[in-house]
Amino acid sequence: MSLTSSLPSSVDVTALVAGLPDGCVIVDPSRMDAYRHDRARDPGAGTPLAVVRATTTEDVQVAVRFAVEHGLSIVPRGAGSGLSGGSSAIDGCLVISMERMRAIEIDPVTRTAVVEPGAFNAEVKAAAAEHGLWYPPDPSSFEFCSIGGNVATNAGGLCCVKYGVTTDYVLGLTVVLADGKAVKLGGARLKDVAGLSLTKLFVGSEGTLGIITRIVLRLIPAQRAPSTLVASFGSLDSAIQAVLDITRRMRPSMLEFMDKASINAVEDLTKMGLDRSAEGMLIIQSDEPEVYAATEIAEIAEMCEANGATEVFSTDDPETGEAFVVARRMAIPAIERKGSLLLEDVGVPLPQLGALCRGMEAISSAHDVTIAVIAHAGDGNTHPLIVFDPMDADEAARAQLAYGEVMDLAIALGGTITGEHGVGRLKKGWLPDYLGPDVLDLNHKIKNALDPSGIFNPGAVLEHDPSRRE
Repeated sequence: MSLTSSLPSSVDVTALVAGLPDGCVIVDPSRMDAYRHDRARDPGAGTPLAVVRATTTEDVQVAVRFAVEHGLSIVPRGAGSGLSGGSSAIDGCLVISMERMRAIEIDPVTRTAVVEPGAFNAEVKAAAAEHGLWYPPDPSSFEFCSIGGNVATNAGGLCCVKYGVTTDYVLGLTVVLADGKAVKLGGARLKDVAGLSLTKLFVGSEGTLGIITRIVLRLIPAQRAPSTLVASFGSLDSAIQAVLDITRRMRPSMLEFMDKASINAVEDLTKMGLDRSAEGMLIIQSDEPEVYAATEIAEIAEMCEANGATEVFSTDDPETGEAFVVARRMAIPAIERKGSLLLEDVGVPLPQLGALCRGMEAISSAHDVTIAVIAHAGDGNTHPLIVFDPMDADEAARAQLAYGEVMDLAIALGGTITGEHGVGRLKKGWLPDYLGPDVLDLNHKIKNALDPSGIFNPGAVLEHDPSRRE
């Protein structure tokens, strides 16, 4: 059988295979199937011409130049843990996977890490910890999501309320551009304002402007062992008001929220004794020095009790506290056991958090679908999880309507359609309403300037529109 006989394109990939190390290129359809979707399971995902599992920046350059020569689209891919369809394959494209680029180098003097994009977030944390350092961004999927994917979507996590998100730790990038050229942006410098901030332009660009092959990350001293407080509330309004009271006066290192549906889903899975009757639960941590942490936790307990908390529990035992953090991280897989999910990550200014949660309750009721809500409550970033039975066409249609109405609601409240998961392919229909015509046009101009042929991740975030090119 010839190399290309089963491929969805007439392009002969023999030269591509010859130009890369053995084992880099996959053309077998059964093996390529694993590279068609990310965790969002985009139903519109296509079948690639080939998958390139790059091992170096030079491998990526070879693949990009081959794609340019043959008019192929390119879909960059990390660990496939994305939740917005950002790495869904399209028919006849080249998927360039970064999974084999895993190197990590720590420089404890400059407190930086030089990381290849396929390295997992957890691996970077572990490497930094060996030198008494810490990489703070911590998505719930930190154990299996890649740093390259984190940079591509500007991922956040549970600690971002105090420590910020991925972009706050990216000092430099190596990026392969649409002509195959590799450029180095930024570096191991904490201060650098020479020229435009191009490094930040690529953070959150979701593979639409270039392919990131090397990342310089800022590290900080290791986090102190946190103290933890868990508060349950009999009403959603009381829980949200407690969040507002806490954030008005202090900056905890974690301030997470779970609603009744997510509490019960996690309790079904863990049997750890969570209050099934609670309408809301807050998981809060302070990593201040011991004396100050005790004071902060005591003040937070008072605020929760003043807002009618039915139960307040605190501990300075790291293992006990971590058990509640793990429960929060388990919310998505726990709810996923109830049915298929449409995952959102809409965010609003904190004063609108209550209106968003109440609005989502109304949407859930109107469409008769379950919407479980977990949230990085301290910064207003919520994760509504719309549960539906994919075999029930009517319920699936209602879920899709609810999905769109949640994003419309967030926009109406002055919020965003995505706080950290990215726009991908699943949310791009709402991007024009969120950005407005002038900002959308500016996005297109930047895309066309850096990717004039539209080869990078077409169909994600922005549609390629050559007519906008100046």
